[in-house]
Amino acid sequence: MDKNTLTRRAFLASATAGSVILSGLPVRANTARVVPRKISPNEKINVAGIGVGGKGMGDIMSCRRENVVALCDPDKKRAAEAFSRLSKAKQYDDYRKMFDEIGDEIDACTISTPDHSHAPAAYLAMNLGKHVYVQKPLTHTIAEAALLTRLAAEKDLVTQMGNQGHCEDGVRDLCEMLWAGAIGDVTEVHIWTNRPIWDQGMENPLPEEPIPAEMNWDLWIGTAPMRPYNKGYAPFNWRGWWDFGCGAIGDMACHIMDPAFWALKLYEAEDFTVQTVRQEGMTKQSPPRTSVIKYQFPQRGAMGPVAVYWYDGGEKPTYPESLPPGQKLGDGDNGSLFIGTDGFLTAGEYGGRSRLLPDTRMQDYKRPDPSIPRIPKGNPYQNWLDSIREGKKSASDFSYAGPLTITANMGNVALQAAGEALHFDARALRITNNEQANALLTKEYRKGWELPC
Repeated sequence: MDKNTLTRRAFLASATAGSVILSGLPVRANTARVVPRKISPNEKINVAGIGVGGKGMGDIMSCRRENVVALCDPDKKRAAEAFSRLSKAKQYDDYRKMFDEIGDEIDACTISTPDHSHAPAAYLAMNLGKHVYVQKPLTHTIAEAALLTRLAAEKDLVTQMGNQGHCEDGVRDLCEMLWAGAIGDVTEVHIWTNRPIWDQGMENPLPEEPIPAEMNWDLWIGTAPMRPYNKGYAPFNWRGWWDFGCGAIGDMACHIMDPAFWALKLYEAEDFTVQTVRQEGMTKQSPPRTSVIKYQFPQRGAMGPVAVYWYDGGEKPTYPESLPPGQKLGDGDNGSLFIGTDGFLTAGEYGGRSRLLPDTRMQDYKRPDPSIPRIPKGNPYQNWLDSIREGKKSASDFSYAGPLTITANMGNVALQAAGEALHFDARALRITNNEQANALLTKEYRKGWELPC
């Protein structure tokens, strides 16, 4: 594959060549900082927002006490509120143009685009020496997650994925309880969500509609194959299309799977198996309406093998026969259930309200003394900003968020592998029992948007 100008644009940050052209935009060589600017403890950070409508507005507004110098979104209607509330920031519809024009003024970026645009925006920003806060899932593909994880380490950047529960106390309570042996050795985990709450299982592309005057559709499409505009793709329902999103897994797995990933040290597994148990409605265009997926992890240090089940679309685990009736699992619609050799533990959507089951077991239970540092107010944005000033890793740094995203998104790979159990080598980032399935770890990029992965 020709690694064209998107890759070369980032490479220019350390090259001595002249300028190149990307989609008609000139890029100046040797003008952008290629290492992070040193920021004193009392100095404000210059932040740009890429994708500032919806969740993106919440992300950039959480940084409003810093210097918000630029806002970028190809959908001006979606971005209108952020543009209005942060009116001193320069406005763009193309982040490539933003970096070209004012890259020297930017220290850090929030990236809150649809899934398919996370990696190209983050890759460019990171190569230009910018710290990044990227919404979950970190990337659209396995290969992209590996790319950003490597790049964050090479550039010594402060990175954070937007799985905010990882900064909260609940998941830390859960880890400490399990590590203290509250339910013995964990043998199974069941994780469920009520997503999708948008349409999935579509057979065909949607019919063409007029592109709204406020929308730059070519820029919104970005890396994906070009298709005619339809409001059923943007601004909300993009998660239900493989070209743009990662379905229910992309929306929620980096939240609800996080407690198990951390507490059971699944990141230490050198390999694991993943297989679709059942699904309903998946097509070449769209993720399924419902699915159940099984992961099997081998021994990890002193922790024994564990089976992890993912449920979405209203599917839920079978209520344990040994529990008295009426015990609430998770938050109801979302949550996780840990089954151990000495009982049950459940937690909510972001790992909150971790508790033993039945409820009577919590009456006399004394939680372990905290061993994991707590983050003030559980605030992921402030944790990221403070980490930039202090030159330290944030809570959900890409060294953690990358492997979590890879594990979660392997569920989507299993869905597309038509039910076959896939043996994934997590160190080599390869499927070892199905060579053809390795093509599902990456994707084809639209010309002009290629990444080196």
